[in-house]
Amino acid sequence: MKLWKVIAMLLLVASTANAARIGDLTETRVTDQALRFFTFSDPSLRLALIGCILLGLNCGLLGGFIVVRRMSLVGDTLSHAVLPGIALGFLWNMTKDPVAILIGATLVGGLSMLTVNAITRTTRLKEDAAMGLVLSSFYAIGVCLIGMIQKLPTGNKSGIDKFLFGQAAALNGSDITLMTVTAAITLLFVIVGYRGLLTLSFHRAFGQTIGIPVGLLHHAMMLLTAFAVVTAMQAAGVVLVSAMLIIPPATACLLTDRMHRVLILSAVVGVGTAALGAFFSFLGNNLPTGPFMVLAGAAVFTVAFLFSPRQGWITRLWRQRSQRERIERENMLKAMYHLAERREFREEGISLLELAEHRREPLEVERVNAGRLINQRLATLTEDASMVHFTPEGWRKACAVVRNHRLWELYLTNVMQYGADHVHEDAEKIEHVLGEDTVRQLERRLAFPKTDPHGKPIPGARDVHESPKQQPGGAAGYRA
Repeated sequence: MKLWKVIAMLLLVASTANAARIGDLTETRVTDQALRFFTFSDPSLRLALIGCILLGLNCGLLGGFIVVRRMSLVGDTLSHAVLPGIALGFLWNMTKDPVAILIGATLVGGLSMLTVNAITRTTRLKEDAAMGLVLSSFYAIGVCLIGMIQKLPTGNKSGIDKFLFGQAAALNGSDITLMTVTAAITLLFVIVGYRGLLTLSFHRAFGQTIGIPVGLLHHAMMLLTAFAVVTAMQAAGVVLVSAMLIIPPATACLLTDRMHRVLILSAVVGVGTAALGAFFSFLGNNLPTGPFMVLAGAAVFTVAFLFSPRQGWITRLWRQRSQRERIERENMLKAMYHLAERREFREEGISLLELAEHRREPLEVERVNAGRLINQRLATLTEDASMVHFTPEGWRKACAVVRNHRLWELYLTNVMQYGADHVHEDAEKIEHVLGEDTVRQLERRLAFPKTDPHGKPIPGARDVHESPKQQPGGAAGYRA
């Protein structure tokens, strides 16, 4: 299942879940509630906020490895499959004992993973199908057990149903202690075993050859993931806890491509979104905590998806548009250079009409293009708007583009053995992306050539870095 589909499914569940909120007021203003939140005066709020922060830290760290290993469905499977274990842990002594629930849920979570492995090894079913089968079956068993518990004399007062959708306000001191211990173990595990986990995530076969216990690390990570899922359920619920394993690291992966930064950002996003969920849940009546955490995470993910410096959708559109505009400007400058070259650089200006005929475009289009060059201080226009002139910077950019084009043509013909009549289109594309270092390497490899395969002169470094009037003979004229 693709990551964006998993996130969309989680958001749909978040919008329909009916969980409990942190506060207990009947009527209050939002501003008063916000101020009350930041005073941290309510004991239940303090416990809920600490629990949410620990939840975000724990899930963010483990989720980073789960997402990069493309195991996002594992968290969803575990979060649903451990529900029978939670019910069995409650039935052990008929109380909501965190340790008993953790043990029961961990055992059932391990059984669910063993079942998935057994199905994939003994049948032709793929792992995703096996996980879907185990997820639905174990979850159905858990729902039935919880329904039976609710019919017991004290069952409807136990709060065991809160594990379905989460209730951060129901966290107590024992829950916080257990979450603290689990988060501390996870943090220690990630710090001590970071290199091994990195090898497990990207080069498992290599890790096995050099003696890293990747199998042990995998099972330890799955065990800690089960712990994280169980301890987080009280706040986020079975249905939504997997979102806290997926959304923070998915957001971090959009912002960086270095694993240590992914883990740090994932933990920060996890803590921040969990705290935001607690905050928004506290603002009014009947506002759910778990779904608000997920919605806060989804909002952060959306911002990263749209505006991430490297992978943001809007950022990419902006870069593509900027690149198209830059290429259009460079093609305009190159055309001006060619027309000036035809006259052996004897005339100072380039006629817009002649430029339109040369580029086979309407005159009005060339006027617009000339205006863009003027805005970038690459050209100037005469008072009657009929002639365009290079500025010093425009001249240097024109020389650079022509130089890149002709050097690449020469490289393809001399080194790659292309025909001279087959290199123009390729050079048209590459001329806009060649950097100065690459151009210098081409010049050295081609022994600083003076002409291209068609006998036309190649502008040198001096042409690119000096204005026309600084060159011998004052090549193409310009107006400042």
